[in-house]
Amino acid sequence: MSVIQTRPAPAGFMPFAFAFSFAAGLPSAVSAQAPQQRMDDIVVTSTRTPQGRADLLADATVISAAQIAQSGANSITTLLQAQRGLEIVQNGGPGSSATVYLRGAEGKQSVVLIDGIRIGSSTSGEPSWQTIPLSQIDRIEIVYGPLATLYGANAVGGVLQIFTRKGEGAPRLAASAGAGTYGSRSVDASLAGSTGGEHNFRYAFGVARQSADGFSVKKPGLASQDPDKDGYERESANASLSYDLAPGHQLGMILLQSRLDAQFDSSVAAARGTRRYYDDRNLSRLGAYALTSRNRFTPDWTSQLQVSQSRDELRSIAGTGTGSAYRIATDRFDTTQNSISWQNDIAFGPDLLQALLERREESVDATSAALERKRTTDSAALSYQLRRGMHLASASVRNDDSSQFGSKTTGSIAYGYRFAPAWRANASLASSFRQPTFNELYAVSGGRPYGIPDNRPETGRNAELGLYYDDGMSQFSAALYRSPISNLLVNANPCPIRPAVYANGCAYNVNQALLRGLTVGAGTRLGRLQLRASLDLQDPHDESNDRLLQRRARRHAALAADYVQGAWRAGVEAVLSSERFEYAGGATRLPGYGLVNLHASLALNRDWSVFGRIGNLFDKDYELAKNYATEGRTIFVGVRYGFP
Repeated sequence: MSVIQTRPAPAGFMPFAFAFSFAAGLPSAVSAQAPQQRMDDIVVTSTRTPQGRADLLADATVISAAQIAQSGANSITTLLQAQRGLEIVQNGGPGSSATVYLRGAEGKQSVVLIDGIRIGSSTSGEPSWQTIPLSQIDRIEIVYGPLATLYGANAVGGVLQIFTRKGEGAPRLAASAGAGTYGSRSVDASLAGSTGGEHNFRYAFGVARQSADGFSVKKPGLASQDPDKDGYERESANASLSYDLAPGHQLGMILLQSRLDAQFDSSVAAARGTRRYYDDRNLSRLGAYALTSRNRFTPDWTSQLQVSQSRDELRSIAGTGTGSAYRIATDRFDTTQNSISWQNDIAFGPDLLQALLERREESVDATSAALERKRTTDSAALSYQLRRGMHLASASVRNDDSSQFGSKTTGSIAYGYRFAPAWRANASLASSFRQPTFNELYAVSGGRPYGIPDNRPETGRNAELGLYYDDGMSQFSAALYRSPISNLLVNANPCPIRPAVYANGCAYNVNQALLRGLTVGAGTRLGRLQLRASLDLQDPHDESNDRLLQRRARRHAALAADYVQGAWRAGVEAVLSSERFEYAGGATRLPGYGLVNLHASLALNRDWSVFGRIGNLFDKDYELAKNYATEGRTIFVGVRYGFP
């Protein structure tokens, strides 16, 4: 994590004030309306069990299959950019490497799951977001704040879980195809259903391909810019199968694979004294596989055993060197995570006791022998959820025993009170930790050590207050949080520790960071009109020198409106961000930006529809990372059959 000098936030940013006043005033204006049909009422990630939103003791957001389809987004990062509590950094357009910040926490400080399978690289500490195929996703749950007692290391800023499509009911075939600016093309198809009966067999299959000619990811005028177009091709497939052996006993299998070939601009090399551009590219593969047994042994005891594997593979191919030393270099970074977990849920009337045992093995195969390492983590956790009328409470504790760092114990307590049918107030305390990545421990830069094997895990604490409203028609949420983090790991050049040894910089522990802020969200339905708004006011900074953390804005907001009239559906969304800073010292400023996107669809009949999206309507020139270009105005249109 890099840090930069604090700068005063710009004044007079009226859209943020509008979003805040809209969110704050909405519940009182609609509270008299009668409850109507509720959607997405179940959240799994916050407790590892299905739980009604009215009983949540954590701040959470759900993105449904309908919302994904209606958005017309061409990548998961485009979709997440408009969500509460999230910020995106991307080195170019779709297909380029990306980072997702939750509540100001770095990408390494969050856990990402696909159907309960942890994904990500043990070298970078983050998943390859650009490799995740949006077309295979049915639903996304985002839970904010530490969940270390449920998911172990790195669940500091939150947990984001992706659910792929599952089969149920009569067979359903769905497909879509589309094309747009920058030579973008997309096609996907899926089949899902079940046989029914006592021995029900559920199935879901999907395949997809996306590609684009793209644009040069580096801005013009840079020495490292190759003016050619940097496009990408992504191919993916998924399968989900389950079989009911007997009532209450089910076997399941999950498989997802994705392959990405993405071009990028590296440093321009000189061959025999002449500038030469090589077609630099990243070849990435993502794999997530699991076998699951779910068993209800008694009416009050449910057990789930899951064996899983995830793979994050990267081949980075680029030209390097000058003159006769010019060559094509290939760097390899492959991470494999093998996990087994056994979860037991035991009901005591309205209460639930959860006992969890887990083992996770990480291994890295890399070009650099220094990174070829392994580590294992054995974990045990207990949690208890209590419900007594208007009172909700939970307590949990977990121990993670790492072969690399030894034992770490985390805990959490939370309390919620329903002081009216639609209103709930929450308070919680929780601890967390992040283990250093293999890069931060063992990486080599320019032939010199960069990682420090003595680096210690980061440790965090979080205190949070929340206020929530949901009458089935309108929703409101406000969460105030404060999260100090000790032993913060940062990258520095020059390195303040043994500079003669770490001559090319290092990753090392500094004193403490502080993540604090207020996140507000609201939504309501007014006849045919659906409105949503969110606002994040945050101050993530390094306490040791009072510097704002890299690439994080103090203010971030999103506004959206969707309208339905007969066969037509249309919507508009705006994403707003205040300024950020790229490097330490605040010398390099990334200006604030505002984006407006449009989307629309028309149902031609029961099965067929056409859809379209205009991204960055006003052709805003903005940066998410310094010197990296972003998409201008984009247009994408397509046709869809069925609905997955």
